Amino acid sequence: MNDQAGIQQARPDRVTLDPAERVADLKPRLFGSFVEHLGRCVYNGIYEPGHPLADAQGFRRDVVELVRELGTTTIRYPGGNFVSGYRWEDGIGPREQRPVRRDLAWHSLETNQIGVDEFAAWCRLTGSELMMAVNLGTRGVQEALDLLEYTNHPSGTTLADARAANGSPEPYDIRMWCLGNEMDGPWQVGHMSADEYGALAARTASAMKMADPSLELVVCGSSGSSMPTFGEWERVVLEHAYDSVDLVSCHAYYQERGGDLKSFLASSLDMQYFIDTVVATADHVKHKLRRSKSIDLSFDEWNIWYLDEHRESGEITEGWPYAPRLLEDVYSVADAVVFGNLLITLLKNSDRVASASLAQLVNVIAPIMTEPGGPSWRQTTFFPFATTRRLARGDVLRPRISTQRYDTAAHGEADLIDSVATFDSVSGKGAVFLVNRDVEASRNVAIDARSLRATRVVEASTLADDDVYARNTLADQTRVGLSRNETATVTDGVIEITLPPVSWTAVAFA
Repeated sequence: MNDQAGIQQARPDRVTLDPAERVADLKPRLFGSFVEHLGRCVYNGIYEPGHPLADAQGFRRDVVELVRELGTTTIRYPGGNFVSGYRWEDGIGPREQRPVRRDLAWHSLETNQIGVDEFAAWCRLTGSELMMAVNLGTRGVQEALDLLEYTNHPSGTTLADARAANGSPEPYDIRMWCLGNEMDGPWQVGHMSADEYGALAARTASAMKMADPSLELVVCGSSGSSMPTFGEWERVVLEHAYDSVDLVSCHAYYQERGGDLKSFLASSLDMQYFIDTVVATADHVKHKLRRSKSIDLSFDEWNIWYLDEHRESGEITEGWPYAPRLLEDVYSVADAVVFGNLLITLLKNSDRVASASLAQLVNVIAPIMTEPGGPSWRQTTFFPFATTRRLARGDVLRPRISTQRYDTAAHGEADLIDSVATFDSVSGKGAVFLVNRDVEASRNVAIDARSLRATRVVEASTLADDDVYARNTLADQTRVGLSRNETATVTDGVIEITLPPVSWTAVAFA
């Protein structure tokens, strides 16, 4: 941290809200999530037939309730790396006749007891829209068209009638489709070059839109900003597929490395770089091809993930276990603060980020944890997501922020305070979401909401702890949560509040 940041705060930081700084309408699809057939996400996660709280379909009702509380709008399914070797037909029809397959991506056994029919039913229980991914790793155009026909065609064809015979006479009408997953990654089953994938994605997208021109198709972008092909991959793929697709995917995960908390707290600067680069590349292709439409972003994998530790642990063994405990990160307060900051960044870019999927939803790098035969509970990251989803409404506003800056080893200079706001002019209700990246001191912040005629604070909640590495665990499921921030006051349209060090805060006003 630079010397200036260590000086006692002379005057409050200032966050100025102005309706002229409108970014876009709030897009509900920014509050999506992701369920992959990986570890205990599906089996012994959302689906556990022998659990005391399981319904007639085997779905855990406590998990459904937590997902509804979390507020997910879309669920990307069934992968992820898993989808690149998946045969969707394995997961339909009588369960006792479904094959057991090896999943090469996660070195596990897949029983196919949950397939598209069951998952669509689960999405209805949670009030979420199903976002489907197709296998372009080991399969291609015909298999994608078959799945589209099975899920979306009303009746009168072999596959639509098969869906009806399997218990779902009404089509699922899935609107968003992902054209494969992370095909830039050498770890992907069926990995290919940008030219190879771009050509296949273009053919697949064109064929799917012959069946239904109104589909929203997501082409694979880079699986991370550190990939050697980052930027160039998007350019090549979009030059192939631009006319037939609507969005390009972005994937990003963050973790604290080497005890460098200050850099970790500024992780959203890398997400901003990712967004800026992909937008610039997509717009370059738009102008090169002389097209009128713009390609938006689907940030359909984002989260905190301690990937380095998982790689070192050798979790993926030579055996073929069923629903092993994989990637079950237990999140700290610091993780939740960074997580909340990433969500702030997605909202601040909602003019071009049209969809986002928190990866993943249950047990696997997830906000919700379960124990087989036992309880379910909220991780620290649950609270920023659920609260932002509940309070955000109307227009997204990009605040003007005046604060001190500090130095990071990984990201250069970063503001101590970051923020985004939303405001609904019809109801007169607004919300401000803030993070304090200062690892040493509280920050006094003045939120100038005079232009929005703020007269009262409806609620103010903060996630913080004296121990920034405090976590919720099976043994102590409520160790960390939101606390009412009693410092929030409003005078003449200016909200004043104190933010503890390493904290995330939401303020609702009217």
